[in-house]
Amino acid sequence: MKGKIVAVCTSPEKGGRKKDVGQGVMVEGFGLEGDGHGGDWHRQVSLLAMESIASMQAKGLDVGPGDFAENLTTEGVELFTLPIGTRLQIGDQVMLEVSQIGKVCHTRCAIYYQAGDCVMPREGIFAVVLSGGSIKTGDEMLVLPPVAKENPA
Repeated sequence: MKGKIVAVCTSPEKGGRKKDVGQGVMVEGFGLEGDGHGGDWHRQVSLLAMESIASMQAKGLDVGPGDFAENLTTEGVELFTLPIGTRLQIGDQVMLEVSQIGKVCHTRCAIYYQAGDCVMPREGIFAVVLSGGSIKTGDEMLVLPPVAKENPA
């Protein structure tokens, strides 16, 4: 299954909308260079499909890539249906591994108050960076199955 990157978004702090900067560098074990969500944890990178954003636009919201605080806006893959452990190869260098589907929102964001709903808690996904490299709008995203974990003897 293939999709593509339609936006690469960052912000220096957590909790707000991100700006589409068009390109960036994924850092192994950290996330998107310069982004406030990066770090040594299971939610290094957030992804949301343009199809999910379109569902909010259909409700009358003026929203686009980055408005849901996602790092990568994608197109062509129903992200929230991917199993944990799915690998996402982006371009020639970057490899992500899906670590979480959706999230609990402890506070209601501005989007929720505008529309009475927000797609990120249900349809956004998170990943860790297995191998880093440059990433940009237009890069192909290849969906790969999870790698089988060895059972210790």
